[in-house]
Amino acid sequence: MSKKPNKKIELQCPMPKLDFDVITLGHGSGGVLTNKLLDTGVFDLLSNEILDERHDGAFLKLEGEIAFSTDSFIVSPIFFPGGNIGELAVNGTVNDLAVCGAIPKYLSLGFIIEEGLKVSEFWEILISIKSACEQAGVQVVTGDTKVVEKGKGDKIFINTTGIGYIHPKASIHTRNVKAGDKIILSGQLASHGMAIMSVREGLEFESEIQSDTANLNHVIKKMLDLYGQDIHLLTDPTRGGVATVLKETADSISLGIEIYQKNLAVDKQVESACELLGLDPLYVANEGLFISFVDRKIADQYLASLRQDELGKHARIIGEVVNDHPRQVIMESAIGGKRVISMLPGEQLPRIC
Repeated sequence: MSKKPNKKIELQCPMPKLDFDVITLGHGSGGVLTNKLLDTGVFDLLSNEILDERHDGAFLKLEGEIAFSTDSFIVSPIFFPGGNIGELAVNGTVNDLAVCGAIPKYLSLGFIIEEGLKVSEFWEILISIKSACEQAGVQVVTGDTKVVEKGKGDKIFINTTGIGYIHPKASIHTRNVKAGDKIILSGQLASHGMAIMSVREGLEFESEIQSDTANLNHVIKKMLDLYGQDIHLLTDPTRGGVATVLKETADSISLGIEIYQKNLAVDKQVESACELLGLDPLYVANEGLFISFVDRKIADQYLASLRQDELGKHARIIGEVVNDHPRQVIMESAIGGKRVISMLPGEQLPRIC
C-alpha cells in the first residue's frame, strides 16, 4: 500500500510555561536551568519508555544486522520554506539509514544552542522533531544539550545518530551494481537547495519554493518488500547533488554511468531560480530524493510501483550502468550532445543542511 505523503508540521502543542524567553549559558550548565529546560521541553514532548529512563545512555535490545549512521545539521536559516532544522535533522539520519536498506528505529539527539536563542524558536524546532519522528516511526532515546556564548554559534546546531534493523530482503552495496542496471531518481531535483537560497537571496516567485525534506524510510521499505535483492544500491543525493553521488558511485563500481538530461525532472520555478543564480540543478542539494540502481528486468515494474507513492510520483529512469568509459558519468543533453559529469569541486552552497 502506498505511504501517504509526509505531513508538514503543524504547531499544535502550546508553549510550556517558563520564566525565561531566551536560552542562556545557564541552560547548558547541567544544573537547575538545564533541568528546567529539558523537563518542560524535551522530555515531556519526546517522552518514551527508553528516554524516560533519563540515564547517561539508552538501554537497547538489538539482534541481527543493524545499520548505524550519524549526521550534523548546521543549516542557515534554521527556518526555511517547507521545514526547519529540527525535522531536517530527523529526516536526514532516517534517510541515511533507509538507503542502507535499514528500517530506522532509534535516534540520539544532540543540541548545540547559541546563547540568546528564543525559547519560542526552540519549542517550534522541538515540535517539528516530534512530528518528524512520529511520521518516520522512530524514537529519540538519548541526547545532549550544550549552550555556547553569543557569537560562537548560529542559533542552533543539531546532531542526530540513528540505528535501524536491516530489511531481511535488502542487499544494498556497490559491489552488487552491474552493467545494465537502470538508475531511477525518485523525484524532482534541487528543491531543498533552492528553497534555502531563495530565502538567502530574497528571491520571489509566483509561488514559494518549498524544501523537499521528507522521511523516505516507508517508501523505501515498500520497494524492498516488493523487489528485495533486485535493488542493488540506494543512495540519497544531498550535498553535492545527483551529479556528485553518481560520480562517487561510478568511481566505486569501476563501471561507466550514462544519464539522460531529458529524463531529469526539475520544477519550473526551481529551474528558474537555478538559472538566476547560475547553478546547475544536478549539483544542488536535495533532502527528499533517493536514487535506486535496480536490475534492468524489474526496472519498469519498480518505476510503476514507486510512482504510486506520493514521494515517488515524479520518479523517472534517468540512466543506466554501462561497461564503457569506466569511472565516468556521461550525460546526453536534451539536444543530443554529451558531456562528462564531474564531482562538485568545492562548496557550491554552504550551510545547506
